[in-house]
Amino acid sequence: MKMVRLAIDFENPAPQWWEGGGRELWDSIAEAFDNNDVVLEESLALSWLEQAAGIPGWDSGHEYAPHPVILRELDPDEEV
Repeated sequence: MKMVRLAIDFENPAPQWWEGGGRELWDSIAEAFDNNDVVLEESLALSWLEQAAGIPGWDSGHEYAPHPVILRELDPDEEV
C-alpha cells in the first residue's frame, strides 16, 4: 500500500474554495484542528482530490500553486 501526503498549499489561499465546502472536506480527513497535512493511502488521497476539484475555486491559484491542497510523495525514509 503506497502512502502519500496531502498538504495545504499556503501559496494558494483560495478563499472561494475554503468557504465553499473545502474547509469541511479538509476537516473530514485532518486529525487535528491545526493540522496542515495528512498522510493517507494513495487511492484515498486521489479520491479526496477528485472531490476537492469539484468545489468552485479549486483551480484559482497561480501556475506555481494552482490548488489549495497539494499531493506529495513521501520520502522512503520518512516516519509517519
